Amino acid sequence: MAIEGRSPPSRRFLAATLIAYCAFFLMIACCRATPAQDRKVYIAYMGNCPKTQASLPALHFGLLQRIIGNAKVASDSLIYSYHRTFNGFAARLTEAEHQKLSAYEGVVSVFPNKIAKLHTTRSWDFIRYPKNASTSTRRQQSNLIIGVLDTGIWPESPSFDDSGYGPPPKKFKGRCQSSSNFSCNNKIIGARFYNVAGDYGPGDIPSPRDSDGHGSHTASTAAGNFVTPANLYGIANGTARGGVPAARIAVYKICWAFGCSYDDIMKAFDDACSDGIDMVSLSAGGLAMEYFRDPIAIGAFHCMKKGILTSNSAGNDGPFPGSVSNNSPWSLTVAANTIDRKLTTNVKLGNGEIYNGTSLNSFVSNKSMSPIIYGGDAPNKTAGYEGNVSRYCYSGSLDRNLVQGKIVYCEFAGQGDGPIEAGAAGAIMGNNPQGDVAFPYLLPVSLLNETDGSKVLTYSNSTSDPTAVIYKTVDYLDGSSPYVLYFSSRGPNPITPDILKPDLTGPGVNILAAWSQGTTMTGLPGDERVVAYNIISGTSMSCPHATGAAAYVKSLHRTWSPAAIKSALMTTGAHVTMEIYQH
Repeated sequence: MAIEGRSPPSRRFLAATLIAYCAFFLMIACCRATPAQDRKVYIAYMGNCPKTQASLPALHFGLLQRIIGNAKVASDSLIYSYHRTFNGFAARLTEAEHQKLSAYEGVVSVFPNKIAKLHTTRSWDFIRYPKNASTSTRRQQSNLIIGVLDTGIWPESPSFDDSGYGPPPKKFKGRCQSSSNFSCNNKIIGARFYNVAGDYGPGDIPSPRDSDGHGSHTASTAAGNFVTPANLYGIANGTARGGVPAARIAVYKICWAFGCSYDDIMKAFDDACSDGIDMVSLSAGGLAMEYFRDPIAIGAFHCMKKGILTSNSAGNDGPFPGSVSNNSPWSLTVAANTIDRKLTTNVKLGNGEIYNGTSLNSFVSNKSMSPIIYGGDAPNKTAGYEGNVSRYCYSGSLDRNLVQGKIVYCEFAGQGDGPIEAGAAGAIMGNNPQGDVAFPYLLPVSLLNETDGSKVLTYSNSTSDPTAVIYKTVDYLDGSSPYVLYFSSRGPNPITPDILKPDLTGPGVNILAAWSQGTTMTGLPGDERVVAYNIISGTSMSCPHATGAAAYVKSLHRTWSPAAIKSALMTTGAHVTMEIYQH
């Protein structure tokens, strides 16, 4: 008879067995990693590399193992070890592990991985840049290596042809991640790509090859060869060249369809500034933050300690005060100004009136005139739209039966989706907020100021059979330049107000430079225009101008420090007056 309160032997054995199993599985669960979805990527910055010959990757793993408490999980969590130029690593951590690591001795900062964004010829002539270099100067320039951190490069572009170049300088210790679709040459002497997350978007190529165009554009602006003729469908025709055409280029592809990841940026800096380059050009950035939590500021700081100046774009978030990014004192932060080339897309009405608009229209009209229709008179009522919406030509708001084959007048300067979907022959957009910045479209478009737009609308509404033609874009000299554009980010420096930022301005509006033929003129669906050279605007374009200027100074003064080069550029500016050039 069983004693009350006790289990019989068989039941006691079963209970003990169940308890043992539960304890075993509980122990396994405790030792396992927190589910991947609970872990986020953090970057641990630990300052300078130690002077000892210790293996930093091993030390980083050991530290991570102590923080996490499990070797397998630590190994799986470690993403990058930064050990060539500075000390740090990127890893997947829980919030608790992040806090624990932040308090660890020797760790300067731990910050979350974020995404930076890209800050998306005639310009060198406009700033009085010397065209010809002596043989000795060219030889000096050919020993210069500019590291471009961007979307990669299109090596087949004439701007990167290596004819006449000797072997790479012996000081260069970088590498070329060649593949079946990419190889380096004596102009592009190094190329790497960084995408540790494996996050590839449409069109992305897992190699240093540029499928966006931005990286080829910036690289050729800083160090592209002389190329004649260079133009975009005949627009801005002339000679394209970089600031130091004889310089070599090392490519570090960090930006993809989703943007530029902080952990990849840090690794690119870690490699680039130990590869033997002379300059860094980086036309991307994020929100302003403390320097010891800013991957670009950290990378630029350690490059500076090696005598390498980093040129950064100021950002395209203007004209708001304090919007400037890349604010570190040791970086060269570049705003964007106009040049003396103005792009104009004229509109001629059936009454003979001509209005000067802005766009980048590569299309040549095969008609003398086309009918005009006001977007407000062509609402897509089937989809529920009324004229108070279709007047702005939003996507889906226009009636195709009314708009097809006609030029539609829109009261808002949009992307042109609505007119394209409705089969319009073109679009005239009023109330242009973009000023002098010319954008391409998938159909003929001209953006007019508010006054001229109102005149076109009045003509359209008061004429029984209104017509118009949109001409191909032409370029002409503009005597009002240079001035800083509305989009260029402004100071004061939000991190250190006592240090003025931006440092200087450079040409950043309607800049012609090399383009990737792995994409189209706009990169938009439906665009079939593959071009060798393209015209775009932004502080992304002004940054490589400053890079080229700094590299030119470096070629003449090889012993100057980054601070000396930066000071020389900032303190020797001259007032630019209108001058007529021969195109």
